[in-house]
Amino acid sequence: MRSEQDYRSLSRREFLKLGGGAMAFAAAMGAAPRLASSEAAAAAGKRKPNVVFILADDLGWRDTSLYGSAFYETPNIERLAKRGMMFTQAYAANPLCSPTRSSIMTGLYPARIGITTPSCHLPEERLRETVKEKAPAMRKALDDQSATRLKLEYVTLAESLKAAGYATAHFGKWHLGPEPYDPLHQGFDVDLPHTSAPGPAGGYFAPWKFKNFPSEPGEHIEDRMAKEAVKFIRERKDGPFYVNYWHFSVHSPWVVNGVLQAKKDLIEKYRKKVDPKNPQHNAMYAGMVETLDTSVGKILDTLDELGLAENTVIVFFSDNGGVHFQEIDGAPVTSNSPLRGGKATIYEGGTREPCVVVWPGVVKPGTKNDTLIQSIDFHPTILDMLGLKPRPDQKFDGMSVVPALEGQPLGRDTIYCFFPHYGNVDNTVPSAYVRKGDWKLIRFFFDNEDQTDRFELYNLKEDLGETKDLAAKEPERVKEMNALLDHFLKNTSAVMPKPNPAYKPGALETIKGWHAAGTCSLGKNEGVLRVNSTGVDPQVTARAMLVQAGPYVVKMRLKSAGEGPGQVFWTVDAAKKFGPTARVNFEIVHDGAWREYEVAVPEKGKMGSLRIDPGAGPGEIEFQWVRVCKPDGTVLKSWDFQESVKGADDE
Repeated sequence: MRSEQDYRSLSRREFLKLGGGAMAFAAAMGAAPRLASSEAAAAAGKRKPNVVFILADDLGWRDTSLYGSAFYETPNIERLAKRGMMFTQAYAANPLCSPTRSSIMTGLYPARIGITTPSCHLPEERLRETVKEKAPAMRKALDDQSATRLKLEYVTLAESLKAAGYATAHFGKWHLGPEPYDPLHQGFDVDLPHTSAPGPAGGYFAPWKFKNFPSEPGEHIEDRMAKEAVKFIRERKDGPFYVNYWHFSVHSPWVVNGVLQAKKDLIEKYRKKVDPKNPQHNAMYAGMVETLDTSVGKILDTLDELGLAENTVIVFFSDNGGVHFQEIDGAPVTSNSPLRGGKATIYEGGTREPCVVVWPGVVKPGTKNDTLIQSIDFHPTILDMLGLKPRPDQKFDGMSVVPALEGQPLGRDTIYCFFPHYGNVDNTVPSAYVRKGDWKLIRFFFDNEDQTDRFELYNLKEDLGETKDLAAKEPERVKEMNALLDHFLKNTSAVMPKPNPAYKPGALETIKGWHAAGTCSLGKNEGVLRVNSTGVDPQVTARAMLVQAGPYVVKMRLKSAGEGPGQVFWTVDAAKKFGPTARVNFEIVHDGAWREYEVAVPEKGKMGSLRIDPGAGPGEIEFQWVRVCKPDGTVLKSWDFQESVKGADDE
């Protein structure tokens, strides 16, 4: 039989292998646990710790008071940090949600998995990533098409813990595929509301559009998810249990049928706090953040009440950066300042995340740590915390960060991100980055005029906002770090973008806030918006449009040498996709003469985006101006291309 001194000589890992829990280890080390009762303490010593993984959706690095926000109020996240360790340099493996979620579940890089965009709700089942065959003339690269499902061959964190005797439950957003790729087929015993959707179907307030999931009128989805998670914890209090509470918040939709999707009392609370000088001043979003924080408090309260807090590991994280590129209710959704960019960008604002880890008896409460960690680390770390081993054939890209949690050096200073896609945010192009120590190198694939790779290099210690590109001054460092990227891309079997053979120098994707898509590009020309259509589906789109309700009249002056009828599409509120019913056809005379057109849009809601398809065939179309008006002629939004057209950055 071991003496107390014998136990003190053991490492934490050795102790766990002998069957002791975290609280028993703390007791052997002489810690003074705070338990609700002696019975709870005895129970804690006999079983492995519970695990609660709390994941926010689109919550930026600075979107909590814990990380310096002077506008948002998150006392429960601060309360969480007082119990554990706050990481200041924690990273998502991708600037978008599904890829990061796949990395958390598997411990693998999205580049290896093939999920590199949040497309796992799409009906098309694609199990591997591919390179697109064609691209518009203004794009220098053929970017990737992401896989749309998390393949069942991967061992998920839930499957690892279920095999170790844990009761497992997932609450909230999944977004890694519908059945049979849903949580119930990936290691979870419970999945509510059992949806593959990217957001709360129908909005944040009941009635929702989830199948077989009852609701109380007006109920907020996070109140309901917290209630369900608490119910599971109570039912499984004799544990061990693993709870995924993956919030829908603070993802869109932010407005549904003209209704802001935060609680009214919280919107009013924060409207009184608004300071336009503060880059974070959206009262609606602040209300959503507080509701998220309140749900965290409900989990903590339940663990405290049941005497489980001292035997429960808690992870708090976000899947990507905050939305900085869209305005709702008269203000930007949020600001990631001082970080550059945000969601869907390769810069720090896209992947640096808030992160807190609570591990009673091991992690010193209220500590901060600047160790470099990433979402690929959670699976191997949690196994290590629980004294569990991966399966014999299971490999991780991530590593256990237990040494950092114990206050020791981690021995790893390099992380990677692969994002091989074009996007509508900050002129995103296919790219990848490597961060090594304080240095970060970004490779933009084929982005020079001659379709060679372009590089940007930043010293994050001296330039957190990534404002000073040092690539030209540090060619040797660029070479060394690019070699690291090469090795990473080869090692993960990343599906690499290719040069676009159809690329034409001078072709543009964006002018004056209008974006080209489909089978067209934009060309420079003084005084007009020139659309070069190369096929049957030319499209130009303006986003983040109006707050006034319809109906509308879209007026435009154009001349065309193309062919086929025109169409006007629109979205409502913050919807991102153009539906087949929100469409009006109109006839275009393709004789090369200037003509004015008026198209009535019978939409009573608030227009979110406007798309014009100026024909259905190849040819050149030029716009002089476009206006969105009320039926009485009042101009609500106007673009006058007769002014000097400056190019892609002029938005």
